[in-house]
Amino acid sequence: QLQAFGGGLVQAGGSLRLSCVVSGGTFSRYAVGWFRQAPGKDRETVAVINRSGSTTFADSVKGRFAISRDNSKKTVYLQMNSLKPEDTAVYYCAARRTILTHTLSTPEDFTSWGQGTQVTVSS
Repeated sequence: QLQAFGGGLVQAGGSLRLSCVVSGGTFSRYAVGWFRQAPGKDRETVAVINRSGSTTFADSVKGRFAISRDNSKKTVYLQMNSLKPEDTAVYYCAARRTILTHTLSTPEDFTSWGQGTQVTVSS
């Protein structure tokens, strides 16, 4: 089970930190990703942190967003800085148990999804 927290309304240029808490299973064996879906658009990858610690970011958020994990808290964080109105979307976290060498990056790679959290960036 995954629970996402931290969405809200922020002005352009501001920051938010999203948290994804994963319950059940051995957290350190999971890849966890953040994805977003804006109205009328497909769900897209924002950032993924794999079991090895390797990360993937969408080009549109590179240099602005950071993803990290705390295995002791079973939590993955998405730090979002320099937010833009085009970052407005519902953000979802997802997880999948993997082997150490697997690198996941697309929504289709993930099997367990949490509820979304709305992020709205005003101009």
